[in-house]
Amino acid sequence: MAHARLHHGYSKTALALTLLGAAVSQAIAQPFADAASSSTGYAKGTLQPAQQCAALSTLAFSLQDVVQLNAEIVAASGDTPGHCRVSGTIAPEIHFQVNLPAAWNGRFYMIGNGGHAGQQPDDPFQLPNRNAALSHHFVMAMTDTGHDAAKEPGASFVVSNPQKAIDYAYRAVHVTAVAAKEIALAYYGQPVQYAYWNSCSNGGRQGLLEAQRYPDDFDGIIANAPWVDQTGFTIGAIWNQKAVADAALTPGKLATLASSVMQKCDAVDGLQDGLIDDPRQCDFKVARDVPACAAGADSDSCLNPLQAEAVQKVYDGPRDSSGKQMFPGFMPGSEALVQGPNGAASSWLGLIAPTGIDAKPADFNLAEGTMRYLVPLTPQPDWDYNDFNFDTDPEQLDRWSRLADATDINLRAFRAKGGKLLITYGWADSILQPLMGVHYYEQALTANGADGDGFMRLFMLPGMAHCAGGVGPDQHDPVTAIIDWVETGKAPALITAKRVINGQTVRSRPLCPYPQVARYSGQGSIDDAANFSCKAP
Repeated sequence: MAHARLHHGYSKTALALTLLGAAVSQAIAQPFADAASSSTGYAKGTLQPAQQCAALSTLAFSLQDVVQLNAEIVAASGDTPGHCRVSGTIAPEIHFQVNLPAAWNGRFYMIGNGGHAGQQPDDPFQLPNRNAALSHHFVMAMTDTGHDAAKEPGASFVVSNPQKAIDYAYRAVHVTAVAAKEIALAYYGQPVQYAYWNSCSNGGRQGLLEAQRYPDDFDGIIANAPWVDQTGFTIGAIWNQKAVADAALTPGKLATLASSVMQKCDAVDGLQDGLIDDPRQCDFKVARDVPACAAGADSDSCLNPLQAEAVQKVYDGPRDSSGKQMFPGFMPGSEALVQGPNGAASSWLGLIAPTGIDAKPADFNLAEGTMRYLVPLTPQPDWDYNDFNFDTDPEQLDRWSRLADATDINLRAFRAKGGKLLITYGWADSILQPLMGVHYYEQALTANGADGDGFMRLFMLPGMAHCAGGVGPDQHDPVTAIIDWVETGKAPALITAKRVINGQTVRSRPLCPYPQVARYSGQGSIDDAANFSCKAP
């Protein structure tokens, strides 16, 4: 089983968190922000429709597996130009939407889904992505992957039709991309010149699967915080749930943990700046480096032995009885994402079961749904994580792993057709373990040739949380970087990221191609990217 392992907060906020990966994060990460500096001029639309929008409704008869289409003109609104919107269904229940601007730049742009998907194209979380793409003159598409999360929450969609599992795993994105290109061809009378994918979390997994399974679909793929190993994450979430279930961790205790980590690890990279450059370089042990509660005493300023053991397990990741690690744990520095008025507010709150009826940590909620509905051939809605054996039960996930995991490191077909792959990950991600992305990149680099970075690059962001947020500079534009890479051959030597608070940039840093890291010149402000350069670690 090719496991290397993921994910999320509270059951009531699980949907918002899963949507974060696909939609909100992209608005924060600022796709197209650097459009003006691109030598391709991609933000200009010069191509006009060759036929009426309404005529596209008749294409359903000629598009493979498309059973319904509806086309309508949408009037301009604010910065979003008028466009033709095509809504359709691909058998059995894959709903998709294609938006075609009145002035087209010849390019196709598609986004994905968070968590177990099911977000509808008109969901409010998706709108910023659609509007941004249209305002830059892209044909833009998205899909719900074959089910409506509001009607079939979590992974329960397989109960109504097992085919929905395949559609969710990989098929829906592919058939939507194919249909969208055909629709664009029919509307403009000429084919898509370049196709791009940009998404995060489960959307990152979808992007990697496109490169692995359907290398001709996209010329450039941006996989932000990709959920590389969905089944590995599931095992990791079960491990974390077992570890913390009886530890009685509190937000205050986790803030103490975060403070201890920063005190130990901040300056390891040679610069005390509130960021941990590479958490792997910090030798942090909970029992040694976090204040221990005195016998019989308890407060938020310390951890008792049971709590220290639980936290160390979260860092260590799931292990079998021999001690062999099955999947990476969370990294030091992922405990606290933002500085509140009373210190660090912990991002590990999602590991603590909240109070309330039927409330569950969202990462475990996601893993539990996977185990109950996607892993077994016959759904087992009463599956109990307490019965999971880390020595014998991981093999139960093998079948689903072959369908849904994006762990295939053979990207030779994608590379041969000129495809480019850009992966990003935040070192402080507390939803998807960043080493999942690092390990995939390192293995794929080796498998696809010594100069593998000629078609794929990884950018690690110190202090960034899941897809965006955290204490580090998180706002950046990988879209312009990959467009320039695909169309001009200019590989990104660095991408500038900014931390913006109340509309003001308070810090900027260069993001460097892994394994390079940003190093301070020793002169000027440490909050200005101009005073840093990319160096070998």
